[in-house]
Amino acid sequence: MDDILLDVRDLTLVRGDGKALVNQVSFTLKRGEIFGIVGESGSGKTLATRALTGLLPAGIEVATGETLFAGTDTLTMPLRDLRRLRGASIGMVFQEPMTSLNPSMTIGRQLEEGLKLHTRQSAADRRAAILAMLTRVGIAAPERALTAYPHEFSGGMRQRIMLASVMLLKPRLLIADEPTTALDAVIQRDVMELMVELTRAENTAVLLISHDLPMVARYTSRIAVMEKGVVVESGATDDILTRPEHAYTRKLLSSLPLRGENRVFDPHQGPLLQVNDLVVDYGAAGGLFRKGQAKRALNGVSVEIHPGEVVALVGGSGSGKTTLGRTIAGLVDQTDGTIVFNGKPREANWKNYRQNCQMVFQDPFSSLDPRMTILDLVAEALRGIAGLSRAVRKARALAALAEVGLDDEFAGRLPHELSGGQRQRVAIARAVVRKPKLLIADEPVSALDVTVRSQVLDLFAELQKRHGFSCLFISHDLSVVEQIADRVIVMSEGRIVEEGPRDAIFDNPQHAYTRRLLRAIPALDYNESGGVALKWRLENEE
Repeated sequence: MDDILLDVRDLTLVRGDGKALVNQVSFTLKRGEIFGIVGESGSGKTLATRALTGLLPAGIEVATGETLFAGTDTLTMPLRDLRRLRGASIGMVFQEPMTSLNPSMTIGRQLEEGLKLHTRQSAADRRAAILAMLTRVGIAAPERALTAYPHEFSGGMRQRIMLASVMLLKPRLLIADEPTTALDAVIQRDVMELMVELTRAENTAVLLISHDLPMVARYTSRIAVMEKGVVVESGATDDILTRPEHAYTRKLLSSLPLRGENRVFDPHQGPLLQVNDLVVDYGAAGGLFRKGQAKRALNGVSVEIHPGEVVALVGGSGSGKTTLGRTIAGLVDQTDGTIVFNGKPREANWKNYRQNCQMVFQDPFSSLDPRMTILDLVAEALRGIAGLSRAVRKARALAALAEVGLDDEFAGRLPHELSGGQRQRVAIARAVVRKPKLLIADEPVSALDVTVRSQVLDLFAELQKRHGFSCLFISHDLSVVEQIADRVIVMSEGRIVEEGPRDAIFDNPQHAYTRRLLRAIPALDYNESGGVALKWRLENEE
C-alpha cells in the first residue's frame, strides 16, 4: 500500500434535495501513475475530483466516503491545512485556461503567486524558476511573457502557461480536468506530451478527466468509466478498450467516428461554388497616432465545391479555415479575389446568394438569441421569403425541428432550457429550413460529448443526403472529417498546403503538415466484443 498516493472510498455527493450526483465512487491512484476517468457531461467525473480539494459548488455536499491523500482524509481536513495542500501537493489544470487565469494580472505575477505562498525562495530565485519553466513549456519569449496578459496568447499557449504555473510547485498529484478539449488536434497532442514529460520528470501522479477516449487511451495505464454518478467499469486501459464489459462503455466506444462510404459525383457537372485567389487582410491594432500593420489571414486561396459534395476544411488554430468560411458566407470582407456561385459572381445577386448560403456555428448558445423561443428562432430564417404567411412559417419551422429530432414540445422553450446537443440541432434546423444549396458548418461538433457528437454527425449526414445541399465542413478534428467528408482541403498559415479525395489524404498524405495532423488521431479497428484497438497513424515517422 506504500505506493498508493490517492485512495477514494465510497464517495457520495448529494445536492440540497438529497439526490445523489456521485454515488459510492471508489478508485486508487499510485505514485507516478496516470489514471483516467471518462464519461459524458453530467456523469459526475468533475464533481468527484473537485471534492478532493474542497472545491465543490455551493449546494453540493459530501454525504459519505473518504478521500485519502498520502493517508490523510482531505474531506475532514481543516481549511488551513487544505489551503496548504492546494497547489503545493495537489495541482489542478482546468478545461478553459482563460477562465482560470486572471485577465487583469500579468503572466509573471500569476506564476509567482504560488511560489510566494508555498516556498521561501527569493525574488531572484522565483524569477529564474519561472523563466526556466516558461522555456521548458515552449514559450518562445519568456522574458516578454512575464509582462504580457492572458489575452495576448493563443489557447494552446495559455494551457502551456497553466501547466507551468502548476508544475512550478512540483505537486505530487496533478488533476487535469478536460485539459485539451478546446484545442485543435495537433496542439492537443503537444500539450499532452508536455504534461506527461513534466509529470514523469517529477514522478507526479496524474488524474486525467476527459470524454475523449482515444486521448485517455494513449496516455493512461488504468481508467474508470462513469455514468450518471456511478463507476460502471474500471481496470487496465487496454483491457477495457478491447474487452468492454458494461453496455455504457460499449456505447462510448461505438460512438467513435469511422470512415464513411465513398460517393461518386458527376465529373462533368460544374462547381456550385468557386473561390478564386482569395485574400483577406485584418488590420492590426495601432496607437492613437499610428496605424498597426495588417495581418494576412488568407493568402491566395482557391476552392471549388460541387453540387451535393461535402468538402472538409481542416487545419490547426490560426490556419485561416474559419476566416475562409466566414468570408464565403459574407461575414468577412475579402481584400482581393472573387467568389462565384452557380456560375455568376456572388455580388450579381447578393440576396439570392445569402438565402442559399447558410451557416452553422461552433457554439449555438452564443449564436441563438437567448430571448427568443426555439420556434421563433427557426421561423426567423424564413422572414426574407416573400409571400409566406405566419402560419406557413410556423408549419415549416415545426417541420424542420421534427427533421432534427425535436418535437413540438421544444417549440416554446428558450435556448438555455436545452442541452448542448439539442441547441446544435436547433442551429442545424435554422440553417436547413430555407433548403439552401450551400451550408457552411464551422466546428459544429467540437464542443459536444462523444455520443452526442455521433448523433449530430449521423443527423447531418441524413439531412445532407435528403436535401442534397453542398457543404463546407470546417473542423480541426480529422476523425470527424474521415466519417463525413468526400474531399479534404488542408490549410496552414492562410494557405492551402494539400487537397484531394478523402481516402487519398488519409491513406497517402503528401505534405508534412498533413502527416502531423494525422499523427494526432487514431485509426480504429473494432472487434467482435464491442471493443476497439487504437492504432496511431504514421508513428514510424516520429
